[in-house]
Amino acid sequence: MAELATIARPYAEALFKANGQTSPRELADQLDAVAQVANLTELRQFADNPKVQPAAVYDVIVGALKSVVLSSNVQNLLRTVIDNGRLAAMPEIAAQYRELVNAQSGVSDATVYSAFPIDGTQLADVVASLQKRFNRKLNATVVVEPELIGGIRVVVGDEVLDTSVKARLELMKVALTA
Repeated sequence: MAELATIARPYAEALFKANGQTSPRELADQLDAVAQVANLTELRQFADNPKVQPAAVYDVIVGALKSVVLSSNVQNLLRTVIDNGRLAAMPEIAAQYRELVNAQSGVSDATVYSAFPIDGTQLADVVASLQKRFNRKLNATVVVEPELIGGIRVVVGDEVLDTSVKARLELMKVALTA
C-alpha cells in the first residue's frame, strides 16, 4: 500500500493546486465517485487489456458516472491517470485529495460504526461530543454494523474510540481467560 500512496501523492497534490473555481469538497466527491468505479475488478481487467485504448477506458468510466458531472480538472486527472497506467491508484488519489482538503479546512473525516441506524438529531449530538473528545471538527458518516450489538466505534484517521458492547465483551473475555 505504501507504493500506491507514493504514486497517488503527486496526482492529489497537483489537482489540489490546480483547483480553479470548483469547491474542493465538490471535487473530492467527484474523485470518490471516480474511485468507486475505478475500483471495480471488471473495469480494472478491461483497462489492463493491452488491446484496449486509454480513450475507451476513459469513456467507460465517464459513461458509468452519468449522474456525476466531472469538472475539467477531474477529467484531465482521469485521462492522465489512465494514460500512465495508474488506474489502480485512483482510490488512493481520492483519499489523499480528501486529506488535503480536510487539512486546509481544519476538518477530519470520522466513520461512526453503530449497531443501529442513527437519525439526524442523534448524529448531531454524537458528533458534538466527538468533536470535544477529538478536539477538532468532524465530517461524520455512519456505517451500520449489527455485530457491534450496541454502542458505537468511531474511527478518525488513525485514532479509534470503541465503546461498543462487542468490544466490552472481548475485554471481559480476555480478562477472564488471563
